[in-house]
Amino acid sequence: MNFPEEFLERTSSILNEEFQEFLSSLQTVSPTSIRMNTKKDPDMDAEKVGWCNNAYYLAERPLFTADPHFHAGAYYVQEASSMFLQKAVLQFFPTAETVLDLCAAPGGKSTLLAQTLGDNCLLVSNEIIRSRAYILAENLNKWGNPNVLVSNNDSADFNSLTHFFDAIVVDAPCSGEGMFRKDEGAIAEWSVQNVMVCAARQKDILSNVWEALKPGGILVYSTCTYNREENEENVSWICDELGAEVLRIDVQDNREIVVTEGGYRFYPHRVKGEGFFLSVLKKNDGVVQKSSKKTELKKGTKFVKAQELPFSLKMPENWTYINDNNFVRAYKTELLPSFIYLNSKLRCVDSGLLLAEIKGKDYVPSAQLALSKVLDLETVNLVEVDYNQAIAFLKRESLQLDTDLRAYLLICYRGVALGWVKNIGNRCNNLYPQNWRIRMNL
Repeated sequence: MNFPEEFLERTSSILNEEFQEFLSSLQTVSPTSIRMNTKKDPDMDAEKVGWCNNAYYLAERPLFTADPHFHAGAYYVQEASSMFLQKAVLQFFPTAETVLDLCAAPGGKSTLLAQTLGDNCLLVSNEIIRSRAYILAENLNKWGNPNVLVSNNDSADFNSLTHFFDAIVVDAPCSGEGMFRKDEGAIAEWSVQNVMVCAARQKDILSNVWEALKPGGILVYSTCTYNREENEENVSWICDELGAEVLRIDVQDNREIVVTEGGYRFYPHRVKGEGFFLSVLKKNDGVVQKSSKKTELKKGTKFVKAQELPFSLKMPENWTYINDNNFVRAYKTELLPSFIYLNSKLRCVDSGLLLAEIKGKDYVPSAQLALSKVLDLETVNLVEVDYNQAIAFLKRESLQLDTDLRAYLLICYRGVALGWVKNIGNRCNNLYPQNWRIRMNL
């Protein structure tokens, strides 16, 4: 790889005597790491990621597209350094009730947040680029946590949500120096001018969302770059201009992580991962503003009773079921006012748990329901399939199943749900979403 001379000079001044070792590490193959979901017990004889629970390094990168459990959200393929976010969550906001992941696509940090935060936390996962917001929603649907709202908004749109969030995660768009080993395109796009543009844009983003964070709330700021302008200098700016203080994560068991005055640096010659920077900051104490929030459903909203549905959620009494133009969604009852408020303020791509579409007297179950962790599996018809059948299902091909049961059937592979078919006797109608299907020849 040929790196820009100015990048080499600037990074050398940061790393000093470690620079040659760092440079050599960029010529090596990037490690592959995954984080397991609770849908599947990890049966892994593999090296663990030292700063994240249920995360592992793989000896080599497999063809994930060929693994049905990948499509089912049984695990997420995530760069190991970025999983350090879990340390911050567990130490500083494990019981947060409202969390924003501002720059969330494709979903690595959002699925980690959903996995780590409590079951009663409302997670807002936002992505400004529309097409990427749909990818984000797909990955969160597959992960299976129900208390999530996916939005497609500019950071400035959150300025009006005064003191709404207990914690905000900003994995800021950056110059991408930490991804040079994985993305040669990032090398071609790099320049000192681009670094400065990124640093300025990051300040704008942070300013835009600052009012949405409660006094005493936690901001996690991260980048995948090495330079000081986008990292420590921006952290100093947050403290000086926005009124925050840097908090310290306990990294005694992770000596390979470099501690700086503003946060934590990951270098590929020190850790088994890519370049990464993370800082945790606390918004200085103040008075939480109580603003009037629109928390009433629009007139004419139709509710659905739990007993009307041909399936059940776990603890069905804890949910409110709403018919939204013949699409039935479920919301945790205690979180419903917050969902209503956010739906009125943001461009929502997905909200709550989509259960089914009503067609006549029929409730057609959704793919999101099939992959949800709160579906009561005892109330649906399960069919276990072999590998070839699972791949055929994920390609959205027709299946021949050894059953006379004419009903909606939940297709499972090795105990993990994949999605629905409707068995009509001589064939099964495959209900896997068209835009999720495997297109590769396997």
